[in-house]
Amino acid sequence: MFLTIITFILVLSLLVFVHELGHFWTARRFGIKAEEFGFGFPPRAWGIYKNGEGKWKTVWGAKEVVDCPTTVYSINWIPMGGFVKIKGEDGEFEQDADSFANRSIWKRAVVLSAGVSMNVLLAIVLISFGLMIGMPQDLDTLSAGAKVENRQIQVIHVLDNTPASKAGVAVGDTIVSVGGRNFPTYQELQQFVDRNTGKPLAYQFRHEGRTVDYEITPEVMKETGKGGIGVALVETGIVRYPWYRAVWQGTKTTFQLIGLIISAFYELFKSLVMGRGVTTEVAGPVGIASLTGQAARMGFIYLLQFAALLSLNLAIINFLPFPALDGGRVLFLVIEKFRGRAIKREVETAIHNIGFALLMVLIVLVTFRDVLKFGDKFVSFWHRITGIF
Repeated sequence: MFLTIITFILVLSLLVFVHELGHFWTARRFGIKAEEFGFGFPPRAWGIYKNGEGKWKTVWGAKEVVDCPTTVYSINWIPMGGFVKIKGEDGEFEQDADSFANRSIWKRAVVLSAGVSMNVLLAIVLISFGLMIGMPQDLDTLSAGAKVENRQIQVIHVLDNTPASKAGVAVGDTIVSVGGRNFPTYQELQQFVDRNTGKPLAYQFRHEGRTVDYEITPEVMKETGKGGIGVALVETGIVRYPWYRAVWQGTKTTFQLIGLIISAFYELFKSLVMGRGVTTEVAGPVGIASLTGQAARMGFIYLLQFAALLSLNLAIINFLPFPALDGGRVLFLVIEKFRGRAIKREVETAIHNIGFALLMVLIVLVTFRDVLKFGDKFVSFWHRITGIF
């Protein structure tokens, strides 16, 4: 559990820091003053900046800095991610030449979109690097130049109320053997299982780095009309490309993932609008922390893959046209463009505050759901480090 928490903090810090770095860099490129760029969240522990004479000075604690014409670079007490404080980001100081509010609509839109762009770029870098050193991948989608190692048959879906779900088979498990036999392809495995419908078979799986054994009896699946245990399978392997191909494959894979994530969000919102409820798994901070821990236990390359996917999710969620999110702020710029004038600052601020409050309520509800699902692991960890039972 300690590994889970530390890994979660490191991964989340990387994603948030890169996101804020995008806002900071583009603001500076457009001549907008970034009053503070910090690692971690306030309160400030220590900072450094150049004063009006061009000399570096330090500041301790949350003391207000009054002689800094550029940026205070700070280390903060809450070691998660980072933040950037941009002058005029809430519409104030509109007459100042170095204010965000003083810039044209398109420049403000670029600054607001830069965080999302950096998260997409981070995903490209992580996936490209993974494909250079070897990353798990579906072997049905290989491109020229791929080198494959450690071929295996992996579970990508488990149907409810089937022999597999009752036995405890989970998504991500890999099949080591069935009936004491190894199978090079999942088609051969499915044929063998179909021939042995109704007979108990010894299944050996690899689950989160350990081997588990089940005795499962295949039955005729109504979905296929053939014998099976209720799982969808895919052949995977550790795929590696030369660096010049890995960059292209990493970029292509990133945008394919963006399409899949957007499609999943569309289905989620459609289900909510049509009153069918949440038909897909939604995880909050506790759930994401648990998933991060699982990825870390599977190995570095799986954690790299998970971090890339999480970065893309963060990018897409942040760009939704909802108040308080970057996408919501860009939406107000679009409205300003068509109206010919901005919405009153007080009205926009109130709308963003309401949006933020709704997001916090949603996070609390999802976190509560996660605690019910994963909370026993965190309670056990807390007991171990405090001695409280």
